[in-house]
Amino acid sequence: MPASFLPVMENNEDTILLVDDDPDILEFLGYNLRKNGFRVYTSTNGTEAIERAREVLPQLIILDVMMPGMDGIETCAEIRKMGELRNTLIAFLSARGEDYSQIAGFEAGADDYIRKPVKPNVLVHRVKALLRRFASQEDDRLIRLNNLVIDRDKYIIIHNKKEISLPKKEFELLSFLATHPRKVFSREEIFLEVWGDDVVVGDRTIDVHIRRIREKIGMNVIKTIKGVGYSFLL
Repeated sequence: MPASFLPVMENNEDTILLVDDDPDILEFLGYNLRKNGFRVYTSTNGTEAIERAREVLPQLIILDVMMPGMDGIETCAEIRKMGELRNTLIAFLSARGEDYSQIAGFEAGADDYIRKPVKPNVLVHRVKALLRRFASQEDDRLIRLNNLVIDRDKYIIIHNKKEISLPKKEFELLSFLATHPRKVFSREEIFLEVWGDDVVVGDRTIDVHIRRIREKIGMNVIKTIKGVGYSFLL
């Protein structure tokens, strides 16, 4: 699949948030994951992990179960309430292998449960398998572009952790261009895609909508191609 059509389009690295109260485990696992091309962020407790997850919007969170304060089960349950992270994968990494611990983890919303100790190459293979599932599940419903998230299911935009509501046509216009990054569309093509051929709108309608999108998001993600049309930059 070409990189421009991947759900996570900021670069070729997958983002992982690694959460454990043991700094040695964070250092060891983080080193091995980074060595295999992953972008890794770390947190040492559940409260910090929730804030970090909001900030970096990881594809995968690897979460210890036994942590002081907010444990992994509670942290997972809280993350599952966050709309911007609804498709983020969560894998528990724990020395506890009892059936009830694993059941509690899955009931809290986990996608996988990995037993400690785990060999680095085994962990990397498990992570790769989970991220393949992420890519197939997310499809094109959730588009991430640097610090901009477009949720096509909920009709919301998230920019720098701030949720932005756009009117239906503005959202559809932005979403259409974002799913075809760097491709240039004429005004006529955008009219047909967003408004349909049975709706008559003025020549300046699309210009006004794009100006409003730029103002509300606070970034110029739509480029004007003089004499041709518009293109999505990121």
